[in-house]
Amino acid sequence: MKTYDVLCIGNAIVDVIASCDDAFLSDNDIIKGAMNLVDAERAEELYGRMGQAVESSGGSAGNTAAGLASFGARTAYFGKIAKDQLGDIYAHDIQSLGVTFNSARLDGPPPTARSMIFVTPDGERSMNTYLGACAEFGMEDIDETIAADSKVTYFEGYLWDPPRAKDAIRACARMTHEAKGEMAMTLSDPFCVGRYREEFLELMRSGTVDIVFANEEEVCSLYETGDFDDAVARISEDTRVAAITRSEKGSVIVGEGRKVEVAAHPIEKLVDTTGAGDLYAAGFLYGYTHGKDFETCGKLGSLAAGLVIQKIGPRLDKALSDSAREAGIL
Repeated sequence: MKTYDVLCIGNAIVDVIASCDDAFLSDNDIIKGAMNLVDAERAEELYGRMGQAVESSGGSAGNTAAGLASFGARTAYFGKIAKDQLGDIYAHDIQSLGVTFNSARLDGPPPTARSMIFVTPDGERSMNTYLGACAEFGMEDIDETIAADSKVTYFEGYLWDPPRAKDAIRACARMTHEAKGEMAMTLSDPFCVGRYREEFLELMRSGTVDIVFANEEEVCSLYETGDFDDAVARISEDTRVAAITRSEKGSVIVGEGRKVEVAAHPIEKLVDTTGAGDLYAAGFLYGYTHGKDFETCGKLGSLAAGLVIQKIGPRLDKALSDSAREAGIL
């Protein structure tokens, strides 16, 4: 029995989330619906222009770790923060959720990362991220004991941007596989796929990654096709398991010679899509590491995603384990 169900690895970012209109995005040259990397000066500029905001530990894999803990999974997290106020906020927040987080802090510049997330009335989120300390993530941040003691190690595609992180992720994959664990990743963003298409395909085809999460736009970008069914067929050949989300159309899961379609969880009102894919991955991985079939894994993912998009921010007030039981999924 391994100590952890899932180890998540990602950019440890303090999310700062505020509502705005489309005119604000246009006036501030923000690309709608994308994750825009910004420098320290631009980060301070945008932060100063934000209205009332919600702050929490975030980053894609951090959101997934929080979701897993809410389901009751034994969860650990690796991410780089600095010895500063935002680092204190990040560490306290994620640990308070029940996630094991013991990563050593960076003593000195750059500071802890932050992402200014602007949510428009249609629920779309536009992220402006200053990576700060995240760019320093490297081999020293990998705890081999935890990597070997996790059923699944999951990392975000965004982590492929910091140069030293690639070697650390590959090393962690070796540790995980040697200990009979599995490696999972999320493609993260169509722009991220565009930057690293060949490297992501190599990770899948080489068996470095066993499980892939993507949305419809990302998987089509990966194979440079506008045909969703073609993209699904191709990813099913390139990796052992793939879970592809399609917003209100639900999700498609392929693997082990099967294709399973799961409906989206019904919602009353779309408020904020921040964290939808991250929470889907949390639900799926909770089911996967607890021996559930693909359909149940997809339903757990859809439930978590459906609940989180009905509120501002990627955190839920109610435990996902309770919600899943009430929905009759667990």
